[in-house]
Amino acid sequence: MSFDRLIKKIIQTQNPTVVGLDPRLEYIPDYIKQKCFMKDGETLKAAAKAVFKFNKAIIDEIYDLVPAIKPQAAYYEMYGYHGIKTLEKTIRYAKSKGMFVITDGKRNDIGATMTAYAAAHLGCTAVGGSSFEAFAADALTVNGYLGTDGIEPLLSVCAQNDKGIFVLAKTSNKSSGELQDKTVDGVPVYALMGDMCEKWGSEQIGEYGYSSVGAVVGATYPQQLAELRERLPHTLFLVPGYGAQGGGAKGLAGAFDENGLGAIVNSSRAVMCAYQKEGCDQKDFAKAARREVIRMRDDITSYIKLK
Repeated sequence: MSFDRLIKKIIQTQNPTVVGLDPRLEYIPDYIKQKCFMKDGETLKAAAKAVFKFNKAIIDEIYDLVPAIKPQAAYYEMYGYHGIKTLEKTIRYAKSKGMFVITDGKRNDIGATMTAYAAAHLGCTAVGGSSFEAFAADALTVNGYLGTDGIEPLLSVCAQNDKGIFVLAKTSNKSSGELQDKTVDGVPVYALMGDMCEKWGSEQIGEYGYSSVGAVVGATYPQQLAELRERLPHTLFLVPGYGAQGGGAKGLAGAFDENGLGAIVNSSRAVMCAYQKEGCDQKDFAKAARREVIRMRDDITSYIKLK
């Protein structure tokens, strides 16, 4: 099962974190951008090439320390089809290094459209008598607020192709409570969504007790993290909001089970822009990312017991 593979990587690296590769051009060192601009001009093509060079260098420095990456699709789509190519290349390169890949797409639709999203990101696309993996990610973030109609097409693809999904439950943004904290018969909407994750994943439970249906629960809400961990024993958490958004390591402890498992914590900008924060030479950007990954790992694991 897909999340068994992720948990095995977490145990192997002793590191329950994922690096979000969401690169903006201002994050990329000037010498990389200028080299690409000299060849292709100040174009979307050049920008996408610079992004891949940046991603590749960071992956080369962190793959032995970090179990997974999480590219956010929007940061690639903004460069048009060149960016989409870079997303696909980034996913395949990370997987070639043994990393687990979570595409952060937050896809949401029903019927044939959701089936197409599932095929694109997690499954296969038939072309004549052949079949191809378009993006080949290991997991995808999805929005469950259309209900079961929008999740069922993903469940069959997860079962057939050893994939997983993370469903938005209690997100890390400030206004998440406008809807997610509303109650229905005394139960918050985010908890109801978590209950649905448990139900959706009930037939795909792996060896560590977690299903192929995970939930996105923000580090910025530690009380809800702990509440949902107790409520959802079979649901793996993807935890955004650590660091730049204000979520601290101490508050993350409630996301994990008694074995130090059950959650993977994301950091994006703090890793990508570590060289800017350090003020080191731009050509040391990947080494700075590695140093930040180690700092993050040590910070989080100081509050949990990972067995």
